[in-house]
Amino acid sequence: MDKIIIEIEEELGRMDKVIAEYLEDMSRTQIQDWIGNGHVIVNGKVEKASYKVKVSDVIEIDIPEPEPMDVEAQDIPLDVVYEDSDVIVVNKPTGMIVHPSAGVIKDTLVNALLYHCDDLSGINGVMRPGIVHRIDKETSGLIVVAKNDNAHRVLSEQLKDHTMTRRYMALVHGSIPHEHGKIDAPIGRDNKDRQKMAVTKANSKEAVTNFRVIARYKDMSLVECRLETGRTHQIRVHLNYIGYPVFGDPKYGHRRDDVSNGQFLHAKILGFIHPTTNEYMEFDSELPDFFESKLEELEGL
Repeated sequence: MDKIIIEIEEELGRMDKVIAEYLEDMSRTQIQDWIGNGHVIVNGKVEKASYKVKVSDVIEIDIPEPEPMDVEAQDIPLDVVYEDSDVIVVNKPTGMIVHPSAGVIKDTLVNALLYHCDDLSGINGVMRPGIVHRIDKETSGLIVVAKNDNAHRVLSEQLKDHTMTRRYMALVHGSIPHEHGKIDAPIGRDNKDRQKMAVTKANSKEAVTNFRVIARYKDMSLVECRLETGRTHQIRVHLNYIGYPVFGDPKYGHRRDDVSNGQFLHAKILGFIHPTTNEYMEFDSELPDFFESKLEELEGL
């Protein structure tokens, strides 16, 4: 059973709403169920879901083990870049969630993989079989999935040791004056909006993003980002933090952006040491059509 502790720094309203904002993958109904069954206490006492949280309150959540559930295999087309008996590399489209959660159980990458593959690693359980790393729903690009537990452990170790190559292409607002840079700024939950992340010293983890400018346009730049760490929304948060938010980003970008196609962030290059052959493998994917069309527009083609 996992335990989560939330320290309240401002009055935010009902307890169930506050927890829902903090745990964005969980539904309000699920959280109310936890509260009703005594899995949530405030300052050492059980309170109702309607309890109004106060500054300095400490909420402790004992998340119960999830009940086994069947995740439906769905015949959803996959852009498979590489596949063997150990791994499968997929080019994920914008708008697809990687794995099911309490609120979303269909139309995810996992649903598609279960239909495509007979075997996936069981290390992350029924909700996240084979999933070694994630990319955001709004981000397109390459993701590697493990087909057995040994492959999962080896790939996870590479991810932890920062030896897996992950390079992203991003179109950002503003003309970045320098050719390259390194953003070393810790990321944690945004205290003002629990559904967002932010550069902060409070309850944060180390986050490092390297970038180089590929092209400059009027009021925009095309950059390649290389991750050293893999925090939630890392590239989006870091680029916004230095004043160059990703174009079309619904959370951290400009409100006037056209977000109909998704954000302009693509996981373009993925490299890792194969868990069985020990050979280094690297894959490159094309930018989505809407991304390429925007670049052609900016270049005046």
